Amino acid sequence: MRILLVEDDSMIGDSVRTSLRQEGYVVDWVRDGRAAESALATEHFDLVLLDLGLPGKSGIDILQGLRRRKMNTPVIVITARDGVEDRIRGLDAGADDYVIKPFDLDELAARIRSALRRSSGHAEPEIEIHGVRVNPTTREVLREGRPVALSAKEYAIVEALMLRPGAILSRQQLEERMYGWGEEIESNAVEVYIHGVRRKLGADFIQNVRGVGYFIPKPEQD
Repeated sequence: MRILLVEDDSMIGDSVRTSLRQEGYVVDWVRDGRAAESALATEHFDLVLLDLGLPGKSGIDILQGLRRRKMNTPVIVITARDGVEDRIRGLDAGADDYVIKPFDLDELAARIRSALRRSSGHAEPEIEIHGVRVNPTTREVLREGRPVALSAKEYAIVEALMLRPGAILSRQQLEERMYGWGEEIESNAVEVYIHGVRRKLGADFIQNVRGVGYFIPKPEQD
C-alpha cells in the first residue's frame, strides 16, 4: 500500500513516515500544498494523510479539488484544528476521517487500515482467495491454514493483487506499491518477487498477460 503524507511539520512528518514504514507501507512525504497537488496529479496513492494548515495551498482546497475530479482516494485529515466546525468542514469537504494532533501512532495506523478496508469494499479484516488468506491488519499470510513468510515487497504484491482479483496490474503499478520516492528499483524486481510468491503460494496463484501485467484470477462464484 502506498500512502501520500502531506505534512509541513518536520518532527511529525518524520515520526509518522517512520512508523508507517515499520508497518510495511510505502510512504511518500511532501511538505506543502503545491507539491501535494502535483503528486496527486501524476502518481497513484492508496490513501492520503492530509494536514490542513499547509504552505502554498490549504489542505481543504486540496481535498475539495480531489473530490471535484471524482477521485475517490481515501483521505484522512491530520490536524491541530479541533473545533467542531473545523471537523464538520473537513468531513463535508470529503475527508474519510479526521484525526486531531497530537495523536497516537498506533491509533492512526488502525484508522488507516479501516479506511483502506472501506475503500476496497472489504468490511472484514481478512481477504481469502484460492486458499490464501491475508490479514492486512497483522500482515499475516496463510496458505491452506498454514503460515507463510513473505518479504515486505512480496507481501505488497500479494495484497495489491488480492484487493482487486481479476484486475491486471502492470509492472509499473506494482512497482508503485513496492517502492517510495528515492528508492532504487532493480530492473527485474517485480519478476523476482513474483517468482518468490509463486514458490511460496503456488505456481498458478499469480498469473500474467505477456506485455500487459499480472493478476490473481477471481474466485469462481458458487
